[in-house]
Amino acid sequence: MEAPATLLADAAWVSARIGGAAKLYGCSRPEVLGTIWWYSLSSVLVAPSVESLVRGEPLDPSLDAVTIDLVPDGRFTGARSSRALDGGLAELGAAFAGTLSTAIGTISAVTKANPRALGAIATDSIGNRLLWTGDTERAIALAAPLVAAIGLGLPEPRFSRVGRNTVVRRASCCLIYEAGNPKCTSCPRQTPEERDRRLRAALG
Repeated sequence: MEAPATLLADAAWVSARIGGAAKLYGCSRPEVLGTIWWYSLSSVLVAPSVESLVRGEPLDPSLDAVTIDLVPDGRFTGARSSRALDGGLAELGAAFAGTLSTAIGTISAVTKANPRALGAIATDSIGNRLLWTGDTERAIALAAPLVAAIGLGLPEPRFSRVGRNTVVRRASCCLIYEAGNPKCTSCPRQTPEERDRRLRAALG
């Protein structure tokens, strides 16, 4: 099914979608479910514009330009933008700022999730989506300028080397472990040694 991203400004719609997330992630406090939901959504939401930026043809991340694809159980399968941007990084950053501030504001109002924590998740989603394009050097070069152009007090994106791989050194925690699930491999709420060991095991 499809949903216009403008629904992220609708508190009732967001509340209903986050409530449904309990079936996927387990029952927990609203702020935990809201954070987990945003961790999943933010990666999809930023993807069209971040990936097109690497290609040199940025698409508009404004809510009225973006459509989100999701399935009935609440998982997000993708997103797309219907509009190109003619300007540079400043225009892209401003458009992203509007989208992220609206979505984060709605989720925070509905669940009482910490807006700064949600902002850190957005930074990590941008970093990951840049890396997933496969152009590591360009991804790293674009990450900090893009996040700076967005503003909103987002933390600066960080990267580290794990063996032969470049990964996002996360500034955020999705709180999945507070819903009775294991911590993510890259979770920042573990010792650096444990994180490195788990990443090496996962990446080979």
